[in-house]
Amino acid sequence: MKPRTPKSIELYNKLLDRGYPREFCEQVSLNLNTDWTAQRMLGYLSHYRKLPMEEIADEMLAILSDRNRIMQKHELENTNAKWNQFMIQGFEDSSQNDEEE
Repeated sequence: MKPRTPKSIELYNKLLDRGYPREFCEQVSLNLNTDWTAQRMLGYLSHYRKLPMEEIADEMLAILSDRNRIMQKHELENTNAKWNQFMIQGFEDSSQNDEEE
């Protein structure tokens, strides 16, 4: 896993301040280790005073699922762009290059 970002550390401290066990705070912040995922969880937590750990874990999994879906969408868009470029240009004919030399 990547090292924690400043937002992830903020999330860790917020969970710790709310009285959750240190190990739980550690796992949540290690899994939500980007500014985007940590900010999503901080936004979720801002609507509640105290949540059961199960609900926080469930939200963490939902955030990670969203992130994976977005990453997959970007990967598919990139693949589609390359395919479209190939359809426009096709294979470069190496035999023409050999004849020119």
